[in-house]
Amino acid sequence: MAKENDSVMAEHLSLLEAEPASSPAAAHGPDIPAHREQLAILVSTGKSKEAIGVNLTHDQVKRLDDKEVMKYCKRHEAYVGGRSTETLIESFLSLSTKALGWAVKIKDDDALQNELKNNYIIAKEMRSSARCGQRVSDHRKAC
Repeated sequence: MAKENDSVMAEHLSLLEAEPASSPAAAHGPDIPAHREQLAILVSTGKSKEAIGVNLTHDQVKRLDDKEVMKYCKRHEAYVGGRSTETLIESFLSLSTKALGWAVKIKDDDALQNELKNNYIIAKEMRSSARCGQRVSDHRKAC
């Protein structure tokens, strides 16, 4: 009886330890129809020139080959990431200047916020920190 339990336990442990070679989504590659739909939505908003650098029509989106769809989707992801980083920085600076204003008398907290935002070194460091935080977040999602 003990040997049976040991063999059953060993079998269960081997099943738990086994990792699939690849996920079904990774085996088939990127979801081109979903990416094409993203581009169609972008075209509908009228922001394709701003977001991906090209004015596209819905007909052009339908005729894009898979490689072009992926290229434009990557551009769009970079655009959204950049905009998100800028918004995060502005929000942080706004919060920081408001909090500092409670402790120290500041004549114009909007002017201070704009000065900090336009300071090359501060902006560069904040973008770097935001990207690092994003990598940590992405890593956690992957785990």
